[in-house]
Amino acid sequence: MEPIIGIDLGTTNSAVSLVQDGKPVMFKDERHLATLPSVVGFAANGQLLVGEAARNQALVAPERTVKSIKRKMGQDIKVRVAERDFSPQEISAIILRTLRERAEAALERTVTKAVITVPAYFREHQREATRLAGELAGLEVVRIINEPTAATLTYEPHSEKNERLLVYDLGGGTFDVSIVQIEKGVIEVLASHGDTQLGGDDFDQLLLDYVCDVFSNTHGVDLRTIPVAHSRMLQAVERAKQQLSSEAVVTIFEEFIAEKDGQPLHFRMDVHRHAYEKLIKSLLQKTINCVDAALADAKLMASGIDRVILVGGSSRTPLVHQMLRDQLQHDPHLEIDPDLCVAMGAAIQGALVAGVDVGSVLIDITPHTLGIQCSGEMRGRMSHKCFSPVIHRNAALPATCSEVYYTAQEGQQAARIHVLQGEHEDVTFNESIGEFMLEGLDTNAGEGSEILVRFDLNLDGMLKVTAIERSTGLETQLTVKNAVSFCYESDRQNAADNLADVFGESPSTKWTQVDPHGAAVSDNTDPMVRNAEELITTARRMIGQAGVEDAEEIRELINRIQVAKSTNDLDALHELSDQLNDLLFYLEDV
Repeated sequence: MEPIIGIDLGTTNSAVSLVQDGKPVMFKDERHLATLPSVVGFAANGQLLVGEAARNQALVAPERTVKSIKRKMGQDIKVRVAERDFSPQEISAIILRTLRERAEAALERTVTKAVITVPAYFREHQREATRLAGELAGLEVVRIINEPTAATLTYEPHSEKNERLLVYDLGGGTFDVSIVQIEKGVIEVLASHGDTQLGGDDFDQLLLDYVCDVFSNTHGVDLRTIPVAHSRMLQAVERAKQQLSSEAVVTIFEEFIAEKDGQPLHFRMDVHRHAYEKLIKSLLQKTINCVDAALADAKLMASGIDRVILVGGSSRTPLVHQMLRDQLQHDPHLEIDPDLCVAMGAAIQGALVAGVDVGSVLIDITPHTLGIQCSGEMRGRMSHKCFSPVIHRNAALPATCSEVYYTAQEGQQAARIHVLQGEHEDVTFNESIGEFMLEGLDTNAGEGSEILVRFDLNLDGMLKVTAIERSTGLETQLTVKNAVSFCYESDRQNAADNLADVFGESPSTKWTQVDPHGAAVSDNTDPMVRNAEELITTARRMIGQAGVEDAEEIRELINRIQVAKSTNDLDALHELSDQLNDLLFYLEDV
């Protein structure tokens, strides 16, 4: 059986795991370390550095090193490293490829499939950017799952107990909290909340500013303005932060950190845990606010939680434990290494996809409401900036929902479908995912012609939007503009070629086609999958002409086919495709 590895692509550290003999096993490096620092750099001679070597180089050559790239995933930007430009997903692909090669070395075989975790609060373009990074690393990303969900799988792969868990995931760059219900072996995420720009990196920055301000007041030198000194101090405060999880006082000592009037300056300072906790308490309070919001979404009181599980290296902070105890009246669980349990959970999910019985059935949710812009009444007056939800947040995945909208005027030739995610009734305050035009409308249909908009959100949390003019069956699917996650063929090809150059390989020829909504299609797509996709396209075109019962059956078959595709269940895909083909043949005759 081809292995499906599980990868935790983290802000500070990443890890890779695989279920062997029924248990998740971590793949380690030659130093027997299971984590890989999520740092990429280039040596002075142009040699690629990944992990510990890159992190060490950051001390002396920060301009040739990049870290915490996860915080930039999904942004349409370039980062400059050693006078070369890379997209965030290209840097992430280098990290993922290194993890893939670590697994291959341990298994002594090629690895091509992976489950990759993301923060539960990652938006659609951030998830798509993560998927693209995996593809650029030579991996088929069979599933993208939320980090708190993965952690739950690690703690409860065989549970038959009925209980509710609160998973508190505080990593290097992101924070998530999920309320999870386990009932008769089924794991269901009831609610999620979080902040993709809050984590250990922010604690490091606060501590850095604190100690550098003391040094500046004493010596008149701001270490943050000296690149090498800044990098050394940043690593020093990161070590101090980690030590303060177990020590009450830590001494930061850096020799020859700067120079003034020809004299060397040394840095030495004691940092007390209570001073550090005072610095970060306001940020930790934000996480507690997210905990309250998740409980509210799940319609639970703190007393309704049976266990609290801690995930992520920053969750080791003693103040986190204290605040959670005060808020939830529970002692948090930290039995499984919080730096490794997410990768283990991803491996368990990979085993489930591969058909290995590990005991749990997973039901995940979408953390954001998805919908479109339309005209309607807002705050007592008509507005063209109304947000109309189609899939509501905390909906179980996979989810297929549709709504009927109407043209605004007689003779209208096109309709703009603007897709957003968020919770506000005014689209101005929500995030645009993209937009597309349904053109060539029936101009004789009159004002108020029906347009069906369907959202299909699969098990990976990936979204497809389809608009259909019901009177004619005219159909168009989502094409996202100005989003790195849905880049066109040339962008993907450039990324692949850029990485091929980094690794000294021939330019890639993988990206040869682009599907209607911007995702690349490989040359070697399974014919059965291609046939299913063509059937789905035809079926959606015919829904508007079918009766109510037939249309509902078509939608059900489409949904089941998509699930079979996402789980790579080819037997089910073949059977369901035949059923849909027979139904379409019958409707054509009718």
